[in-house]
Amino acid sequence: MPNYWILKTEPSSYSHDDLTRDGTTVWDGVRNPVALKRLRSMRKGDEVLIYHTGKERAAVGLARIAAGPYPDPGASDERLVVVEVAAGKRLRRPVTLADIKADGAFADLALVRQGRLSVVPVQAVQWKRLLAMGGSGA
Repeated sequence: MPNYWILKTEPSSYSHDDLTRDGTTVWDGVRNPVALKRLRSMRKGDEVLIYHTGKERAAVGLARIAAGPYPDPGASDERLVVVEVAAGKRLRRPVTLADIKADGAFADLALVRQGRLSVVPVQAVQWKRLLAMGGSGA
């Protein structure tokens, strides 16, 4: 059974459209200890929502973990890890942070409670709700 995650990115740096164009990417640049711990928990096949930060503030597309965590080849700090992410479909409609905050089902979602973290776990019931809100079904 896969785990579910939200990966946050600034779309001007790397967007879901970039991921779609590239097909897969190495998800690097995570430095926060809590986010790194979560990155280390990811497994191949886990499901991901790509969330655009900045002005957009919305979940915009799907992805999947293509390779689990391994040491960041571009970093000298051995504590840093990366995962490989494969592109999935774009959501039919973005799920905004405002929509998420307005729905009581997400009161305990780390995206709401710890907004600065770039790697956010999602419970299965919340995942299904997010997909429904994005017009992608369950």
